[in-house]
Amino acid sequence: MAEGDGVRIIKHSTERIPDSGSFEVKLSDKSYYFYWDDNAERRSVRGVNDSHQALEKAKAFAKRHRGDAE
Repeated sequence: MAEGDGVRIIKHSTERIPDSGSFEVKLSDKSYYFYWDDNAERRSVRGVNDSHQALEKAKAFAKRHRGDAE
């Protein structure tokens, strides 16, 4: 996403739970989160995507919303 287009993707992770986190799609008025976990055992319990899948979903979501703003 280009600077100034009103839509940003921000990666969040923590050392407390390694190999997991979220991608925040930040719109001008609201944020949406796409959670990920690269540990297969935790991922199956939590029901979330791996980081690649979560990023692709976040990008697609951001692209749809960026198009709405134009």
